Amino acid sequence: MTPRAGFDWPALMRAGIHGLGLRPAEFWALTPAELLLMLGEGTGAAPMRRDTLDALLARFPDQPTREEKADGRHG
Repeated sequence: MTPRAGFDWPALMRAGIHGLGLRPAEFWALTPAELLLMLGEGTGAAPMRRDTLDALLARFPDQPTREEKADGRHG
């Protein structure tokens, strides 16, 4: 048995209702093209790579550094 081609509706519903905060009626009123546009499909934005995430984490750590604690920049 081969899987049917088409939209992954459960994933699209999660993205639209949970991710975008749409109400069910708003979600179902959209065309698939409108939903994909709202989700950023075709904008040319690539997903964040691990090295980019690591650079952001190093630049903006969750915990204050020793220097930040010492000069009072973080409580």
